[in-house]
Amino acid sequence: MHVHVAHPHGEAKFWLEPGIALATHTGLSERELAEAERVIARHHQEIINAWHKHFGG
Repeated sequence: MHVHVAHPHGEAKFWLEPGIALATHTGLSERELAEAERVIARHHQEIINAWHKHFGG
């Protein structure tokens, strides 16, 4: 299970399980990646629920 993050400077993919972890990224600074991770952490359960609703399971 993962989530993609789009930003004007680049993009990233974060794994959601077993914990939040950066999978790949292009063009984003460490600061932008850290902010994306904070947003994902703040909405972690919402994102997982939406993932299950969209993909099933």
